[in-house]
Amino acid sequence: MSAVIQAILPVMLLIVLGFALRKGGAVPAEHWRGVEQVLYWLLFPALLIVTLARSQVSFSALSGFAFALFAMVIIQTIIAYGLRKPLRRAFGMSDPTFTSFFQTSTRWHGFIAFAIVERLFGLHGVAVLAIAFAAMIPWLNIVNVTVLAVHTGRGSPSIGMVLKQLLQNPFLWGIAIGVGWKLAGMPAEGVLFTTLELLGRGALGVSLLALGAGLSWQALKQARREVVLTIALKLVITPLLALMLGALFGISGEAYVIMAIAAAVPTAVNGYVLARRMGGDAEFYAAAATAQVVASFLTMPLFIWLAMQLA
Repeated sequence: MSAVIQAILPVMLLIVLGFALRKGGAVPAEHWRGVEQVLYWLLFPALLIVTLARSQVSFSALSGFAFALFAMVIIQTIIAYGLRKPLRRAFGMSDPTFTSFFQTSTRWHGFIAFAIVERLFGLHGVAVLAIAFAAMIPWLNIVNVTVLAVHTGRGSPSIGMVLKQLLQNPFLWGIAIGVGWKLAGMPAEGVLFTTLELLGRGALGVSLLALGAGLSWQALKQARREVVLTIALKLVITPLLALMLGALFGISGEAYVIMAIAAAVPTAVNGYVLARRMGGDAEFYAAAATAQVVASFLTMPLFIWLAMQLA
């Protein structure tokens, strides 16, 4: 457990520091939006490209890992969507609020996962985690856009809308370029890769500061009871599901622990922008995202430690 705490504690301290910098006014809130854009469009795609192009992992050997994660997000979305009518009856939850409930119960925060995996397993582990991105992101983008479109009164989303969301995801571009570069056998060196490597080095620390700066204590204080249910779904049920599916698919060792980490991290903060843009309940999203980050300080170490024992 001490190794897990030592890996997670610096991650959490950077998140707290980011929150303190924004709350104390050292870096105003509006400045962080630019930082988030640079992270999303440049730093993390650069990290993915360099890591995958230079990785020594066997993509074919990780097919079971990818299928297990894909099965996990399918089951996860079925559970979350199946709660729509019970939540309406029990809490009078509106459809826009349900879309944010659904998003915060299914999306995952890849930045936190990257930072923890890098601390525990180095760049080889980060390359394995990149396969998790490829396995999970397309489905989660499609299903979340669909739920938002249908339940905010915009009707069924067109194929063009879904494809646009996928093509605009820089993580998928980073994965595609990195994997393509490796499979083509081209040397991952020279001025271009040195530039990408320098960009990627700033991704992990800055992303955690930006995450902390994006947390909303005010939204959390006004949170409703349903936020607790998103914590249970995302931070307890999903990692338990990952541990079971990992065992079922024969995943072991480092890959098993990384699968647990990908499942145990809180929801992605950038879903807030999608909720606001497509008519979801943005305030509920902010409250649930903040609550999950705080709660994950306790839940993540437990599930990562448990995965290490089972691996």
